[in-house]
Amino acid sequence: MRLTCNSMNSRHATRSRKVHFIKSPCAATSPFAAARRRFAGGCAAPTDGETGLRALPHGPGASRSAGVKAVPFLERGSCGGAGTRRSGSYNLPVKVRLPTVAPPESPGIADDDHFHDECGVFGIYPHPEAARLTYLGLYGLQHRGQEAAGIAVSAGKEIALHKGEGYVSEVFGHEELAKMPGLAAIGHCRYSTAGASALVNAQPVFARTSKGALALAHNGNLTNAGRLRAELEARGAIFQTTSDSEVILHLMAKAAAEDPIEALIEAWKQTEGAFSCVVLLEDRVIAVRDPRGFRPLVLGRLEDKAYCVASETCAFDLIDAKLVREIEPGEMVILSAAGVESRKPFPQKPVSPCIFEHIYFARPDSMVFGRMVMESREELGRLLAKEQPAGADIVVPVPDSGIGAALGFSHESGIPFAFGLIRNHYVGRTFIQPQQAIRDLSVKVKLNPVKPVIEGKRVVLIDDSIVRGTTSRKIVRLVRAAGAREVHLRISSPPTMGPCHYGIDTPQKSELIAAQHSLEEIRRFVEADSLGYLSLDALETAIAKGRPFCRACFDGNYPVALDASPRQGGLFDKAAR
Repeated sequence: MRLTCNSMNSRHATRSRKVHFIKSPCAATSPFAAARRRFAGGCAAPTDGETGLRALPHGPGASRSAGVKAVPFLERGSCGGAGTRRSGSYNLPVKVRLPTVAPPESPGIADDDHFHDECGVFGIYPHPEAARLTYLGLYGLQHRGQEAAGIAVSAGKEIALHKGEGYVSEVFGHEELAKMPGLAAIGHCRYSTAGASALVNAQPVFARTSKGALALAHNGNLTNAGRLRAELEARGAIFQTTSDSEVILHLMAKAAAEDPIEALIEAWKQTEGAFSCVVLLEDRVIAVRDPRGFRPLVLGRLEDKAYCVASETCAFDLIDAKLVREIEPGEMVILSAAGVESRKPFPQKPVSPCIFEHIYFARPDSMVFGRMVMESREELGRLLAKEQPAGADIVVPVPDSGIGAALGFSHESGIPFAFGLIRNHYVGRTFIQPQQAIRDLSVKVKLNPVKPVIEGKRVVLIDDSIVRGTTSRKIVRLVRAAGAREVHLRISSPPTMGPCHYGIDTPQKSELIAAQHSLEEIRRFVEADSLGYLSLDALETAIAKGRPFCRACFDGNYPVALDASPRQGGLFDKAAR
């Protein structure tokens, strides 16, 4: 099937909301005791008046408020989730006003027609500046999650945790990092999805069990989390978040094994789906990847012999760490005083890493699944030019994710590459809109056309994907308004036909434009002169090269079945309502 459609009649910065957590033994001699006392005086959950209202991912007017309820400590052997420790109770936001989904034409700044990765993880041991290097590592992984960030650090006998809403630089400053000494640390940055509070579900999540204290950061999605949670709740478990990651802590706490590592293995063996996790014990850092290897996880080393793990290699570049190797599917790596230990505790399963990491999620300067992402994207562009040629004067990428494919398209077609759209990288997570709506404001504030480059030209516009189609239409309109004579839209991936169940924030199938409409209908909707997608065979040639990958969002072949069909990142939204 030739996925091309033509027509001759086409129409011509806010402050972050922070919460501090300190988890440590009650001994007055604890080196964290003074810090804990200082934090205790300033950890009350802020009211709406203190935090204001923040624009949410689905349009203007969406807001969220939280009530506070005192919940007794869980008994020994159970999980303690994200909360602020104050006078023997956790203060937890328990009432969440969910945002109303805006119509497609809403000018809200958060109208972003892309899939989003849920998070990035980082860990390091042993290093005297573990918390600061974790902070830098999360900086390198910021593209994987911008709604919340957190770091847990251990000085050997206790774990300190700090997390909050916002970019890494908003959540952490010199003062916060100065209060987090220790040789071992893990970190997490998260993309918050609709209906799930970024603050409540910020990671790492913490638990103190009979097997010891631990913090966990998770990238992925457990496809049987709903069933596991229901079973745990029936046995008396109390959950404090709506995240599937907390299920792992409860399973670990209830495991028969007394050794914390064996208990974690027992917990993970009960789960299905995707997990690339880093776990902080008081004297060790553990990295583990699910047997199918859905999400990336790599091992690195610094010159001072400290080891680190991360979702992507770009996190290593920032701290001058060298890539050692990819952590294999089904592998557990333990960083301790004894060095690096590797285990293979899980039954072997067919490997199916996510192919969308190379199309959009990962940073182009990262090595993911054994290949540079930029090389993959340029190859996608070259094959796109062969399959979907267009008579045009310039090739213009939709920045930033379309740049690699646009370069490849330009090289293959001989059509000059041009930066006809400039991205504003400083929009931030929120945007104050004028009272009178401006047409297509959400795109205009992020992208601005270079009119002398575009005016009078036939433009090939290159993007990585179309999800709902609303943003693509706005960008086409933007380019046409800048004087483009023709706009030919080319997509460096096949049509997105289904949602992801393995750790990606995706719409329901009913919201995916390619799953509901023909190619010609999509072309008319986005108002392009022509529209062309890359074929599934070309995607296989460019990236897979004979290796197995998960392509379920394109072909509907899901490697792991889902117990139910909840929205990603909000598996337990009903429990929060």
